[in-house]
Amino acid sequence: MLLISDTVEVGGAKGPAHKPIFPPSPVELWNPEAFTKGPPMDAFAQMRKASPIAWMSEPEERPGFWALTRHEDVMRVNADYETFSSQRGGILMSHQRSEMQLARASLDTMINMDAPLHMQLRREHMPYFTPAYLRGLTDRVEGEVTRLLDAMAKQGRVDLVQAVSAHLPLFTLCEILGVPVEDRPKFLTWMHFLELANSFAAERSGGGGGLESAAAEVPPEMKAFLDAFTASIQEMFDYGRHMLHKRRLDPQADLMSAIAMAQVDGDLLADEYLDGSWLLIVFAGNDTTRNTISGAMQLLSQFPEEKAKLIAKPELMPNAVNEFIRMISPVIYMRRTATRDVEVAGQQIAEGEKVIMYYGSANRDAAVFADPDRLDVTRANADKHIAFGYGPHTCIGKR
Repeated sequence: MLLISDTVEVGGAKGPAHKPIFPPSPVELWNPEAFTKGPPMDAFAQMRKASPIAWMSEPEERPGFWALTRHEDVMRVNADYETFSSQRGGILMSHQRSEMQLARASLDTMINMDAPLHMQLRREHMPYFTPAYLRGLTDRVEGEVTRLLDAMAKQGRVDLVQAVSAHLPLFTLCEILGVPVEDRPKFLTWMHFLELANSFAAERSGGGGGLESAAAEVPPEMKAFLDAFTASIQEMFDYGRHMLHKRRLDPQADLMSAIAMAQVDGDLLADEYLDGSWLLIVFAGNDTTRNTISGAMQLLSQFPEEKAKLIAKPELMPNAVNEFIRMISPVIYMRRTATRDVEVAGQQIAEGEKVIMYYGSANRDAAVFADPDRLDVTRANADKHIAFGYGPHTCIGKR
């Protein structure tokens, strides 16, 4: 099986091939600075009304992209996987050819695959997420929550992010993977450097130059940090390969074994795809949950009347979780690449052009969610959010 990191399209012709029918965006969505205070919800609201499919020019030689902000259009593109490819250009805004293991692993993973390989690999993982296993996992997670809350109660005023948000998702992830207890502290260090890599690459390269160009621009005074970063990331990948190959020899009832034993077209995954699978579960499986926990607590402080409802009626919590996820939308965007000329909401999109779906905007669409900027733990259609994506690429951990 060819590596996506070797075949992914980079660059492309400056667009758009067809004249935009909607006004330009009021904000440069390619620029990370537009998100320094959170997603630009005011701009998204304007775009949903006036520019639901807006052409976004990018700097330098980057080709530009179509920005989709309405729930209906994001659903449509997610569902039409034949017209809108995850694999052709990857799911991130921009890529560069790179020999860096971290950059390559971010591409060589299931989330960047198209059918039929994507569905083959997805089916290999699905049997692991059984109701019986999830019930047992729930019991263990509830026990850890109790332990964390008891510790917080003894401290008085605490930093929730450090006390809970940074620990609980990693505990859950390690339980799912079957990571030995003595190895778990390493994950905190790895996550620290992965977070820094993500923000550093975006800041240094305007969201499109990639890790390699960002690293090349590091000033001398940051060399010590870069050396520590490189060593930590290498340790993470070495550990992942070691554990996955160990599971191939001795499979266990855990997700790590499911990844290790997964096959596509009858063959076990190459080491490069093991790296990608490992990175995806370690980073994506932790980062989004951590941010959702912190964001939910922030929302409850902003909407004290909704907090009072939950205290009075704890049975509202399952619906409230969907509402938290809708409001927070921890995955900011996903990219697709058009495989043919196509029309979306009256706008012609040319084959090969990038399409960026903004989940946070779609989940604040007043056409679907009444009073969308208000937290409502009793919202009847809170589960209609698409924070987990939609269609074949719906997040496999949604359950």
